[in-house]
Amino acid sequence: MSLYGVLRTGVSGMNAQGNKLATTADNIANTNTPGYKRASTEFSTLVIGNSKVGNYMPSGVSTQTRYAISESGQIMPTSNGYDLAIGGSGFFIVQNAAGTPYLTRAGSFRPQPDGSLLNAGGYQLMGYDLANGPPTPVANSLAGLVPVNIYAAGMTATPTTEGALGAANLNSNAAIVDPATADTAGENTAASQYTNKTSLSVYDNLGNEVLLDVYFTKTAANTWEVSVYDRATATAGGFPYGAAGSAALYEGAITFSGTDGQFTGILPVPVSLTVPNGQVMTMDFTEMTQLASADFVPDPDVNGNKPQSVEAIEISNDGVVFAVFEDGTRLATYQLAMADVPSPDNLTPVAGNAYAISLESGDPSIGFPNSAGFGVIKSGALEQSNVDMAAELTAMIEAQRGYTANSKVFQTGSDLLDVLVNLKR
Repeated sequence: MSLYGVLRTGVSGMNAQGNKLATTADNIANTNTPGYKRASTEFSTLVIGNSKVGNYMPSGVSTQTRYAISESGQIMPTSNGYDLAIGGSGFFIVQNAAGTPYLTRAGSFRPQPDGSLLNAGGYQLMGYDLANGPPTPVANSLAGLVPVNIYAAGMTATPTTEGALGAANLNSNAAIVDPATADTAGENTAASQYTNKTSLSVYDNLGNEVLLDVYFTKTAANTWEVSVYDRATATAGGFPYGAAGSAALYEGAITFSGTDGQFTGILPVPVSLTVPNGQVMTMDFTEMTQLASADFVPDPDVNGNKPQSVEAIEISNDGVVFAVFEDGTRLATYQLAMADVPSPDNLTPVAGNAYAISLESGDPSIGFPNSAGFGVIKSGALEQSNVDMAAELTAMIEAQRGYTANSKVFQTGSDLLDVLVNLKR
C-alpha cells in the first residue's frame, strides 16, 4: 500500500469536491441572472493499472464541468419592450466591442446613445437590414448580419413609390359625361367636368407632402376616364391645373364588367406617374368596383414618409424590428436572426453570459424566429436562469461533507506516515 498515494487520492477528492462547490457557488450567485445556464461538476475515476494481486495503488478522481445550456428557464414578463426572450430553441446572435460574434439567451437589451441595443453583458444585438428588401440568410454562416440600430430609420425621408385606392366604388348608374357639351377632366380646362374626385397624400424625395387630385369621369357604359393632377398647380382649387390643356400626371381609361361590376382593365399600362420632385409611383385600381351605389369611399394606401424621429420600436414574434415614428406609422427596419448548434451543451461559455461556438458544439445553423427548428421571440419578457435553488443548496451540503470526508482520508494517511517515521528512534 502506498501512503503517498493515499495522500494524493485525498487531495484529488478535496479538489473534486472544491470544484463541485465552485460550480454550486456560481449557480447560486447567478440565480437572478437572465438567461444564465447552470453548471454542474461530473466525477470520473482515475485508475492506475492495478493487477488483481499484490498491492493496490490508489488513484483518485477527476472532474468535468458541464453546462445545461439546452435547458430552458422560465419566461417572465417585464415592463420593458426592449427585453427579449426566446420561447423554444435557438440563440440571439450578438457581438462584442471588437466585432466578434457570440450566441446568448440573455435578452435584457437596452438602447445606447448611438442607437445600438446592448444587453447586460455588453453584447450588441445583430440582425439583417431590411433597407434592401427581405434578407436571405446564409444557412451555416453569420455573413450579412449587421448591428441593430433603432435610430437608423430616423430623420430620413422615404419617397412614395406605390399607391392604391382600395375597394372604392364608382356608381354604375352615374350619367355619362358628354364630351360634346362639356369638357372631360383629361382636357384640363376651366369647364372640365367629372363624376368623382378624391385626393392622395404622397411624399417627394425630400419628404415634402405632395397632394394628388384623382378624377374619375364616366365616358361610356362601364368605362371611366381616370386622371391625376398635382394640386399645387390647381387654379382656385381645381381646373385648370397649370396651363389649360396641359397634360395630367397620368391619364387612362378604366373598364368594369357589366355583369358583376368588377375591374377588368386599364389602359395605358403601366399605371404609373412621376411624383413632382419624387419617384415613379405605380397606381393600383384593381380593387375598385362599379356597382349601383353612390357611395364613393376610397380606402387609400400609399408608402413613403416625411422626415421624423423614431419614438419607439416594436419587435414581433417572428423577429421583425419595427421603428415607430412620431405620427404612429411603423417601418420594418431589421429582421432578427437566430442560431442553433447540434450540441448546445458543448458551447464554450464566456464572460457576460454568452457562448462561443466550439468544435464540440458543431457549426451553427442560421434561421428566423418562428420558423422550422427555431422558437419565437417574446418582447417584454426575459428568460430566467435555470438554477434550482433547493437542488444547489443540497449539492453544496454534499460537497461540504465530501470535502470533509476526503480531508479525513488525507489526515489519516498523514498520521500513518508519522507512525512509520517514528518506528526509528
